[in-house]
Amino acid sequence: MSLDKTSTPPEDHTPEDSAVENTEAAAGTVTAVDPRLLVREQGFAGYITEFKRKMKAGDLGAIPVIIGLAIIWIIFQSLNSNFLTAGNLSDISVTMVGTGMIAVGIVFVLLLGEIDLSVGSVSGVAGASYAVLTVTHGMSAWLALVLSILVGTAAGALHGFFFAKIGVPAFAVTLAGLLFWNGFMLQVLGDSGTINLDSEGLVAKLTSYYFSDVAAAYGLALVVTVLFFLTSYLGNRRREAAGVPSRPLSETILRTVLLAIVSFAAAAVYNQYKGLPLAVVIFVAVLVVTDFVLRRTAYGRKVFALGGSVEASRRAGINVDLVRISVFAISGTFAAIGGLFLASKIASANQGAGSGDLLMNAIAAAVIGGTSLFGGRGRTWNALLGVLVIVSIQYGLALEGIASPVQYMITGGVLLATVVIDAVTRKTQKTAGRA
Repeated sequence: MSLDKTSTPPEDHTPEDSAVENTEAAAGTVTAVDPRLLVREQGFAGYITEFKRKMKAGDLGAIPVIIGLAIIWIIFQSLNSNFLTAGNLSDISVTMVGTGMIAVGIVFVLLLGEIDLSVGSVSGVAGASYAVLTVTHGMSAWLALVLSILVGTAAGALHGFFFAKIGVPAFAVTLAGLLFWNGFMLQVLGDSGTINLDSEGLVAKLTSYYFSDVAAAYGLALVVTVLFFLTSYLGNRRREAAGVPSRPLSETILRTVLLAIVSFAAAAVYNQYKGLPLAVVIFVAVLVVTDFVLRRTAYGRKVFALGGSVEASRRAGINVDLVRISVFAISGTFAAIGGLFLASKIASANQGAGSGDLLMNAIAAAVIGGTSLFGGRGRTWNALLGVLVIVSIQYGLALEGIASPVQYMITGGVLLATVVIDAVTRKTQKTAGRA
């Protein structure tokens, strides 16, 4: 490729004109400022400045979801005083775990900008496999549990292979998986169609076991609070030592206090009912681990990179096919885990497992919680917020005796509003020069 050294700019477009145009273009963008540095320099005023900057840039985070959840709770509490009782809130938190687990896997897939339509059927296969292995064939509960989860992993990896290696669109291959695994589940269950689980068995206790000692709930709240403070404090110390912006100690303490209020309030609610649910403990542990993987490991950065640009990731040396296959394997794994929790809730595996609105609720939970449908933005904690919104709506409407069709319409409306916000946010960020 040769370079024409004699070429000159057009006479009507001087370098000075270009500088003016660049200045005008820059004026329309929002300057990216590290919030840690902003708060450290300006103190409390820095929070206000940072909030305004985020609003202009469309970076709303989880604020709309939290406000929406608060409004939902206020409305349903005003309609029925039993909504915010300890028993109802505890039941909501246990019920949401099955769908929430599936939504965690969906978050990984959405970060790539793809979709997995097979998770409902895969969850049904996992529950059916466990029931057949333990009840029909008398296999050890722990071994059956592991094998059932691995079935989901294998199914997801298979979908990922066709998507990454063969080039079949994710929508098409997972739609085929939805049909195939649903048929496979029916075949596994056999003519009876329903297999009841041991009410005192391993899977049944996933949603029926509670730590009744009040020290369990308060102890977990204390551990979570202390770990959060230590992680934040030590992280800030490392940033200071490296000479990069870090959050002031006052902000770390404020965040810790807010987390402590929420954690100990939840513990108090649980202790007013049956105690701390085992299902919630497992779900929170999964969220902590998966969030760490996505935000603190090289693998997580690769997932986000693929969601931003596949070609740029490939040129950076990332094994795109391997990451894609692994993400779908993760989705299948969490679909299987969610299926076991759903089977635990009804203490059986039946032909209706994985059907109905499960798939849509799992996807909606991830999106409502704040994960972008366009890829590259989201956290696994979004699954918690989203599924909490959905299950709260379901329980609130059930307390009012409102039929399922209305529940579907309201949930659909909430999902549409969330997607609209996501689309507007992306457009705003592009205008602000951040996308």
